[in-house]
Amino acid sequence: MRTDGYAPIADYAAVGDGRTVALIAKDGCVDWLCLPDLDSPSVFGALLDAERGGRFALAPTEPFESERRYLPNTNVLETTFRTAGGAVRVTDALALPTMGFEPFRELTRRIEGLAGSVRLAWALEPRFGYGADPGRRACENGIPVIQAGADAVALRAWEAGAPEMDSAGVRGVFQAKEGQRALLVLATANQEPLVFPGRDEAERRLDDTIAFWESWTSELAYDGPWKDEVLRSVLALKLLVFSPSGAILAAPTTSLPEVLGGERNWDYRFSWVRDAAFTLEALMDLGADKEAHSFFWWLLQASQLTHPRLQVLYRLNGGNRAPERTIPLAGYRASTPVRVGNGAVEQRQLDLYGDLLQAVWIYVRRGHDLDSDTGKRIAEMADLVCTIWKEPDLGIWEVRNDPLHFTQSKMMCFVALDRACLLAEKGQIPGDHVARWRAEADAVREFVETRCYSDEKRAYVRFAGGDELDASVLLAPIMEYCRGDDERIVETIDAIRRELGGGRFLYRYTGEDGLEGDEGAFLACSFWLVEALARAGQVGEAVKAMETLLARANDVGLFAEEIQPDTGEFLGNFPQGLTHLALVSAAAALSQSRAA
Repeated sequence: MRTDGYAPIADYAAVGDGRTVALIAKDGCVDWLCLPDLDSPSVFGALLDAERGGRFALAPTEPFESERRYLPNTNVLETTFRTAGGAVRVTDALALPTMGFEPFRELTRRIEGLAGSVRLAWALEPRFGYGADPGRRACENGIPVIQAGADAVALRAWEAGAPEMDSAGVRGVFQAKEGQRALLVLATANQEPLVFPGRDEAERRLDDTIAFWESWTSELAYDGPWKDEVLRSVLALKLLVFSPSGAILAAPTTSLPEVLGGERNWDYRFSWVRDAAFTLEALMDLGADKEAHSFFWWLLQASQLTHPRLQVLYRLNGGNRAPERTIPLAGYRASTPVRVGNGAVEQRQLDLYGDLLQAVWIYVRRGHDLDSDTGKRIAEMADLVCTIWKEPDLGIWEVRNDPLHFTQSKMMCFVALDRACLLAEKGQIPGDHVARWRAEADAVREFVETRCYSDEKRAYVRFAGGDELDASVLLAPIMEYCRGDDERIVETIDAIRRELGGGRFLYRYTGEDGLEGDEGAFLACSFWLVEALARAGQVGEAVKAMETLLARANDVGLFAEEIQPDTGEFLGNFPQGLTHLALVSAAAALSQSRAA
């Protein structure tokens, strides 16, 4: 199932503990884990370098078939291996703290014999610092420990064979017989004492982790169509929440390619302002109020560092620096460069102001209030938009060529100013400059309608005066720039489907972007099309598109950033938060359309 040591991106499932995420392939190999946090250097990085990245493998030693699922309503993974001699079940989880914010990260792998007898082998091969350091090996009280600088990992093994150290790491072989249970626990530490868990407490933490996820999911409120897919998406989004701060990152990986062998490989382990309104509305719609409030106030706090200017992205701890550099890894299936950090942090993107003001409006519209200091800051952002909306920018897709007057950016400037007026009417922000905001909003709309719409194309175009199309314009009705049945947006939907369509999927845009090569179809845009169709009253067509898209999830219900339409191969970082947010939003829109 692997090519040159690399599993297909769709072969991965994700487990997490609110601080980091591990990716586990269908063959039982943990190929990605950053420690101690989501944006820390990898300890297992075989995802990006099959030879030097590091991994934690566990699989039968003879030919096998595997099937897997998440335990219902959890982020705990269950994989069943079947061989000629029997069957065995592996339950994987990053255990959650049971006594508050404990200083550990613990990957637990429970192995249960289901039938017959299956011989399994495991191998722990950490490579700290993005594959740079194999660490120093030692044995403490019979327990293998591998350490590099402030980081350390230890492996506890019960009924899983005697651990043996070699130059690559630690490994073992054992026989899993029907009715027997073994346990492997990877205990980790960073600038803290390395705690060796006992078997009983490790088993209890795994059971408590399962119970936590079941309890958390039971409090969610969604009862519309495609409930299973929506709940899985929300569980995927929960994995992207960085619990210490409340930030929600775009994806837990870096540099998974948008086309194999290409240079479009980016680090997504940051929180994007672009996703703010989607995130807040999805969480509130589904009853995840705690996460919604935490994210909203984290975002306002992080953005204060650059106030009144907004940055494209912020670090999970709220920091505003993310310098981009390359690291010497081979890249997923030779896709280089492998990047850490993201140069988009330095870009000007005008759509951000509409994204943030729409998020604030959603928050207030749901019955919440802003304090006076926050209200003042929001008003100052609106004042800034009045000044800068006339300038070109690099747009929602973070192109790396010259700035342009992107249509979607201008639309979101209108959204920013319009929402500022609405917030002032509700007394949530100072209204001294409402007349100016309204006048500038009208000017922005005139710019869009006169310079960003093509009579020849019968569509809103990618940028003022151009003739290229851009699927991000589908956000116009979703972000309430216009009504869903507005004639121009309906015409634009038709044009985008003609020119950007790949079956039921959409590519992002046509034209140059300053980068070499192509990319896959963008899944978030494909779900935006579903929602745009629903809002345009084309519910039957929207349902067909939705069903087609949902069928292309991987076997555990997760999506990447992009897909190759003809093969279904996943591309880009995984799992992708924006894709799952767009799925949830599309499902909600269709539910409302059907109810109407």
